[in-house]
Amino acid sequence: MRKKTLCLALAILLLVLGLGCGKKAKALADGTYTVTVILTGGTGRASIASPVQLTVQAGKISATLVWSSPNYDYMKVNGVRYDAVIEDGHSVFTVPVASLEEPLPVVADTVAMSTPHEIEYTITFDPATLAAETK
Repeated sequence: MRKKTLCLALAILLLVLGLGCGKKAKALADGTYTVTVILTGGTGRASIASPVQLTVQAGKISATLVWSSPNYDYMKVNGVRYDAVIEDGHSVFTVPVASLEEPLPVVADTVAMSTPHEIEYTITFDPATLAAETK
């Protein structure tokens, strides 16, 4: 019983001190990185090239998302619209990322169907794969 009480007290102390089981995300230095992503949602026919390039400037992260299709004309992230740039037959977007630790819900509008459709997706980053790009 004493061991159980000691473990519980230690667990509470760690939580109070902010040293719980969850890892705290460390701030990224300004620069360019890559990170693996998983895209879910939609029909499963579209994809985003992975790894994704991240740019950190003044502590703010942006991700360059290269879609498998040129048929996405805009994306919405947190209600803000971002228009596509078509590069090499792909819709490309640069969007803000608040945290690599949390999934990023987005809406992408496709013009591949008879009428444009907004489709909900979720982009999940794998922080364990984060790597600084070398020049």
